[in-house]
Amino acid sequence: MSAMSIEVADLKKHFRVHKRSSGLGASIKAIFSRKHEIVEAVDGVSFDIEGGERVGFLGPNGAGKTTTLKMLSGLLYPSSGTVRVGGFIPQKRSAEFLDQIMLVMGQKQQLHWDLPPADTFELNRAIYEVPRAQYQETVSELSELLDLGDLVRKPTRELSLGERMKCELVAALVHRPKVLFLDEPTIGLDVSTQVVVRDFIREYNERYDATLMLTSHYMDDVAALCPRVSVINQGRIGYDGSLDELVRTIKPEKRIALRLRREADPDTLRAIGHVIDSAGGEVVIQVAQEALAAAVSRALTTLDVSDFDVTSAPLEEVMSELFVKTLRQPRGDEEE
Repeated sequence: MSAMSIEVADLKKHFRVHKRSSGLGASIKAIFSRKHEIVEAVDGVSFDIEGGERVGFLGPNGAGKTTTLKMLSGLLYPSSGTVRVGGFIPQKRSAEFLDQIMLVMGQKQQLHWDLPPADTFELNRAIYEVPRAQYQETVSELSELLDLGDLVRKPTRELSLGERMKCELVAALVHRPKVLFLDEPTIGLDVSTQVVVRDFIREYNERYDATLMLTSHYMDDVAALCPRVSVINQGRIGYDGSLDELVRTIKPEKRIALRLRREADPDTLRAIGHVIDSAGGEVVIQVAQEALAAAVSRALTTLDVSDFDVTSAPLEEVMSELFVKTLRQPRGDEEE
């Protein structure tokens, strides 16, 4: 099974939406004369993804993430620009293309509420014309990876949210798609189920060499799955590259998390670096990268340390700062 690449060039999607003022008079007037405005949901996005890559597609609410995924899967027509997924043009929705992709949306479900998931699996087998032997092998492998057991034989309405999401993933992957567009796949799940789903997604990517684009507001998903991230804000790409490089660029400082046997004097802590948090025997101090070794040495010699750890800034902080920076950047037609 060969991997499929994704090529996107100057992709745009503009919506013409009705604009109406509040009030009864405005409502009556709108019946005869409507005003419209153009919403630039995606405005000149370009990127390439190699086959088998796992890429996080990130941005704040309303940034254009889901709109982009819908264009890549052929559900929406672009206003302009070009898209190729494995050489196919998505909006043509050819059978060969549909056989090789899947869009999984964490807030939507394809399982039938009153039927067991196994029936949906079988229905998808028939839709995609999956050979019986391959279907049984795939469902068995995926069910084992997700530890589904007898869950697939219970009515969907009796399953928890986490159990339903696991079954949703199996239903989506019955035909072994080579490209996965995952839109918030762990939304609403408890922490332990999120870990299971992440491990499953990584295993599927590695086992079938599947290309993966993931949107998520849970940065743990991104950190665990995506060596590369592409960040969209206001319909435009603000960053595309290594996740590690993004962290080093936006928040190069390091944080020393200290566990103390007894509380330390505030002045002693401030002499080490910028104190982010201090509660009881738990202290977090931020220092510049080049000052890290000296700061750790000073902490160990001046404080009664029982344990310590060195980390980068939380990914949530990195993304928040990046979103603010991209919002401040002018559009191309506004630059002098």
